[in-house]
Amino acid sequence: MQFDLTDLRLFESTADEGNMTRAAQRQHLSLAAASARIKSLEAQCGLSLFYREARGVRLTPPGEAFLYHARGVLRQAELLRSDLQEYGGGLRGHLRVFANTTAVTDFLPEILPGFLSAHPKINIDLQEKPNAEIAHGVLDGRADIGIVAGRVDTLGLQAILFSTDRLVLATAKNHRFARRKKIAFAETLDEDAVGMQHGSTLQTFLAQVVDSLGKPLKLRIQLSSFEAMCRMIGAGVGVGIVPESAARRNQADTGIALVELLEPWSVRERFILVRKRDALPHYAEALIETLCAHYRNGVMDDRAPTTVA
Repeated sequence: MQFDLTDLRLFESTADEGNMTRAAQRQHLSLAAASARIKSLEAQCGLSLFYREARGVRLTPPGEAFLYHARGVLRQAELLRSDLQEYGGGLRGHLRVFANTTAVTDFLPEILPGFLSAHPKINIDLQEKPNAEIAHGVLDGRADIGIVAGRVDTLGLQAILFSTDRLVLATAKNHRFARRKKIAFAETLDEDAVGMQHGSTLQTFLAQVVDSLGKPLKLRIQLSSFEAMCRMIGAGVGVGIVPESAARRNQADTGIALVELLEPWSVRERFILVRKRDALPHYAEALIETLCAHYRNGVMDDRAPTTVA
């Protein structure tokens, strides 16, 4: 089977519109030409992709499968076009990175400036995503590298362990929990809470935890950075669960106290996800090595990175 991009765009438009005439108009084709192209697609597949009805068309089961793959091809074609344009502008490499909240807001802003300075012809598209979406993004090619933490289904991707962090309870210094060395997360649920913004990786994870406990968080305020969280917590607005690395980085300025959580889920291993490491371009491998070296050289975790299946 051989398809051109015009056919795939027309097919996608027809599926979206449910109407051949409007789809033809979107693609600047006559109705006759559009109809002929769709019939040619069906002939190549040997299957009907649409049910023809009085009010328009709708996808058959094979058509649903065809649409899924067509959208993947069109997305990859758009990425190819975008990347080639950037190369034409003088770039030598473009990296798409999906990462969780901690990576995007905490340690990558510290690491990436040096990497970009050392690689002036490399561009990075960094996007914050939930852990599960990060793995899917790497698997289907929307991202070259993914950065996740905690228990994540890696979907068969290569996972490179580069550091270990842990979640801790942060409180104001005069809070009654500040004198504790360890605490169970359930004990904190009666307190006013300071959290990350809705949809962040950490807040999504904590929402799952409190659902299992049957008791909601008493959120007073939700913020977009761990620094802002620490400032609110230090001012006595509430308590909060934060990564230890971020908490210690902000501890001196915000006056917070840190209490170890008893739950095993508080320990979070951080992984870099890739499809095939040996197939990555050299600049992607350079970023992986930069991340690993940052922690190998004694930042929060002195263990050497390992690779797991």
